[in-house]
Amino acid sequence: MMRIAGYAGLALFLTTSAFAQQADGPVLKGPAAFGDWRADRPGVRRLIRAEDLPAPYVTKSASNAAGIAERPDGATPKLPEGFTAELVASGIDNPRVVRVAPNGDLFVADSEANQVRVYRLAEGGAKPVKSDIFAGDLNQPYGIAFYPPGDDPQWVYIANSDSVVRFAYRAGDLKATGRAETIIDNIPSNHHWTRDIVFSPDGKTLYLSVGSGSNVAEGMARKPQGGLDAWIKSKPLGASWGSEEGRADVLAFDPDGKNERSVATGLRNCSGMGLQPATGALWCVVNERDALGDNLPFDYATQVRQDAFYGWPWYYIGAHEDPRHKGQRPDLAGKVSVPDVLMQAHSAPLNIAFYDGKAFPQEYRGDAFVALHGSWNRGNSTGYKVVRLVFRDGKPTGEYEDFMTGFVVANGEVWGRPVGVAVARDGALIVTEDGSGTIWRVTYNGRS
Repeated sequence: MMRIAGYAGLALFLTTSAFAQQADGPVLKGPAAFGDWRADRPGVRRLIRAEDLPAPYVTKSASNAAGIAERPDGATPKLPEGFTAELVASGIDNPRVVRVAPNGDLFVADSEANQVRVYRLAEGGAKPVKSDIFAGDLNQPYGIAFYPPGDDPQWVYIANSDSVVRFAYRAGDLKATGRAETIIDNIPSNHHWTRDIVFSPDGKTLYLSVGSGSNVAEGMARKPQGGLDAWIKSKPLGASWGSEEGRADVLAFDPDGKNERSVATGLRNCSGMGLQPATGALWCVVNERDALGDNLPFDYATQVRQDAFYGWPWYYIGAHEDPRHKGQRPDLAGKVSVPDVLMQAHSAPLNIAFYDGKAFPQEYRGDAFVALHGSWNRGNSTGYKVVRLVFRDGKPTGEYEDFMTGFVVANGEVWGRPVGVAVARDGALIVTEDGSGTIWRVTYNGRS
């Protein structure tokens, strides 16, 4: 992993009042919203619509993965005026999903270390007073959920890349007291391996996201065994087959792992899920496909509607046919659901959390935060930030706003890659990033 440091990098991270101000300019729309990290700053808003999609191959497919720079001494992310980011922990191998236990403890999936960590913070502060490894010997753990939902969970569920397991739990446990019990096994784990899990508000349903096994089903036969007509009659709308069967899906199970059923299909890689508190609706953020150009197709966040088909691999963002599958599924053209919030292509959204706390200003309540891990398939880098999805009366406006930026040093050089977002019990926002291996606590202190 490339690491770069120096005074020039440090200068980019010194917080100034100019960057602390929320943007007063108009919302960036259409191609004006397709910029890169140089246009990012807290308060900048974008609105992207399906009609803004460029044609395929307008630009060449790029391979431009960012190198990881050393975090300059004292550098912190940039936030809107009145907000502060404090470092909770650093030096973690691969911090990804973070979930908050009912008692306030932070459970963090340290995926490449194959363990889940737990942090107990000082009241009203970012300093951990206790921390431990809750469970080890896992297999790329990612999603974490407490069951039953509510104030007194009895289990911690953890989604490995190839299974879902659970551990007995009592409030305040810093280490698992028993062995893992396998709830769901034989989940295909190659290529996209991030498995997220969420329980329905009533605790009766366990949702599981399973990403695709390829970019755009390159290894999937043109037609399923037994013929397409028979497949269509027996499977959910838009279900893929062969090596992709049961993938690019959100699935549902009973809490004991039984009674598998499909919720939605055609979601290339739903890496993060969350429930909208006001409605109980399930949402996910999706990494769309690569190699069609710098600005195609858009990544997105969407409510996951029962029996909906979101396009992969044949279509994207509605009835826009992927040229690599031209003419293969005309029967699906008018049946593709358009996602709710479209984001810059290749931003790589990994997690979503709805803000239901009371510590941030009123205008943030009911909105959602999304962690963008950042691009690799784009000529100029985008992503590498946390954005706020704007809702009004419980419905998304389609706009999203830069909230937490400042992780990029220069084109192709970053010190942070946001992954996890969660709302702490005291209303602070917890953010993990796996570039430098840090966890941050974001609080609001009022306008300066």
